[in-house]
Amino acid sequence: MPASRFTQTGNYRVRYAQDQTIFATYAEQLSLLLLIAALFALPLILPRAWFPYLTQIVIFSVAVIGLNVTTGYTGLINIGQGAFMGVGAYATALAATRLNLPFYLAIPLGGVAGALIGTLVGLPSLRLKYLYLAIATLAFQIIFEWGVGHTPLLEQGGVIKPPTPQAFGVKDSFLNHNVFWYLVSLPVLISLALLWRNVLRTRHGRAMIAVRDNDRAAAAMGIHPGRAKLTAFLIGSFYAGVAGGLFMYFQKGAVIEDYSLGLSVKLLAMAIVGGLGSLPGSFLGPLFIVGLDRGVELLSQSALLGRVTAFAEGVDVASALRPFSFGMAIVLFLMFEPRGLANWWRLTRLYFKRWPFKF
Repeated sequence: MPASRFTQTGNYRVRYAQDQTIFATYAEQLSLLLLIAALFALPLILPRAWFPYLTQIVIFSVAVIGLNVTTGYTGLINIGQGAFMGVGAYATALAATRLNLPFYLAIPLGGVAGALIGTLVGLPSLRLKYLYLAIATLAFQIIFEWGVGHTPLLEQGGVIKPPTPQAFGVKDSFLNHNVFWYLVSLPVLISLALLWRNVLRTRHGRAMIAVRDNDRAAAAMGIHPGRAKLTAFLIGSFYAGVAGGLFMYFQKGAVIEDYSLGLSVKLLAMAIVGGLGSLPGSFLGPLFIVGLDRGVELLSQSALLGRVTAFAEGVDVASALRPFSFGMAIVLFLMFEPRGLANWWRLTRLYFKRWPFKF
């Protein structure tokens, strides 16, 4: 038997309850607590110019966890996650402006709206698979963009600006808008990530993974594939709705251009780069893509690119650099590391473990 739970030198699990634990050792618990403390301490360390990008990473991580629920863990291709974010954003904006709800009530309401619409959109998954289901979610994305621009419930052009939110008497404009929403979004991300990690330990989470691996074999074992698929759409779209509400406040309004097909493709790219079916990948993917966008932005402003643009006459290199780097990143990961950055994280952890062998 192990001497303590501070180190892991072997697999001593003899009961199913031990196999369902979130943390194998106390060292893992301590490292997670230190990481969370460091994330909350970032406003005291980093300059304010970093927080627009850090807040985007946190909000997109919430949406990518939801996308991983449907695509990574259940195997349902979803190209409409941006539309589910839009549903949550507009539901949150309407709740804040028409019902005068505070942001901490309006955002969960946006998540509920996203879950309801996501469950309806998930109904075709009872009959459709693979590319056909992807086309169905793509159709919802297009319908959403058209519907927002033509519904009489919204203002001209589908733009809604909510009132300035505040928490404990402190307005976001007083604290700094980006830092405020970073500190609001981070606890939401941590709570929802732990919630999904616990759902994976239940029969519902195991049913989703079984349906992803082989839905016919899952049905033969007594699992209802249709129920598991609808549950995945419900949870995934709820996460997207919450992320949409946070993103709406972060952007200081709901604008249809923020929730277009490009956002759905971007979220899918984050899930692929991070690693499908991996909770750490849901954080690493947004970190990589947002960091890549920022790096390309800095490169486009550099003097070196100015010389390249002057050499390549008639070609706008700065405008082509972002889509080129985005597409190349996806292609390279699909070719050389299809399991994403989460696999690098897994290999790094295995390297520092002393079980089964030091090497």
